[in-house]
Amino acid sequence: MTFDTNICAFIFARGGSKGLPGKNIKMLAGKPLLAYSIETAKQVAGVKRVIVSTDNDAIAEVARAWGAEVPFMRPAELALDDTPEWRVWQHALKWLKQHHQLPELFVSLPATSPLRSVSDVEKCIEALDKNTDMVVTVTEAHRSPWFNMLSRDEQGFCQVLLDNKEIYRRQDAPEVFDMTTVAYVARSEFILSHERVFDGRVKAVEIPKERAADIDTALDFAWAEFLLGSDYRDAPR
Repeated sequence: MTFDTNICAFIFARGGSKGLPGKNIKMLAGKPLLAYSIETAKQVAGVKRVIVSTDNDAIAEVARAWGAEVPFMRPAELALDDTPEWRVWQHALKWLKQHHQLPELFVSLPATSPLRSVSDVEKCIEALDKNTDMVVTVTEAHRSPWFNMLSRDEQGFCQVLLDNKEIYRRQDAPEVFDMTTVAYVARSEFILSHERVFDGRVKAVEIPKERAADIDTALDFAWAEFLLGSDYRDAPR
């Protein structure tokens, strides 16, 4: 995908968070958490608009203060703990389509991933070729379902999740990855016409673990704050 495409970056940030209340506008190293995603989005080549979808007035105020648009408020029924993210994506795109503003390319940059780089996002956009429906981001997994991930039955007995008697070491197992929240990239029409990420042909861009933090708890927040104050995440790999 080229950067002359009509690209819109979205940040989906609801007000209710049980793991870390108020996390989307909680101050992280001197800035609201939400601001990191907005600032990154505004620097990505080709992004024409940065839109925040939220149900919360305080989040909307912070979003506008940091240069994002909030052209609509998200309905309460799409801001519940169990609301599928895909439905929220569709709501935003349907609103834009109804107002004749539908972008060709959809980029989601969750507020909970503040350590991503601009180049991480641009690599995802570049990876969306004509044979690909969706691009996600991943990091190398340090546990493998073929080696050291277990399931447990009702009696408490465990077994390897995917049993392969020829695999004795993690190094011998097939390569596996953890999906991250750094970025999601797709054509808008794919999201509107499908129901989940893996309904289509999905590619992944690998991100260094130190830039793939996903803030859900106070411990995650403290770890991100540490990394923001260190040189480790910017060191060459």
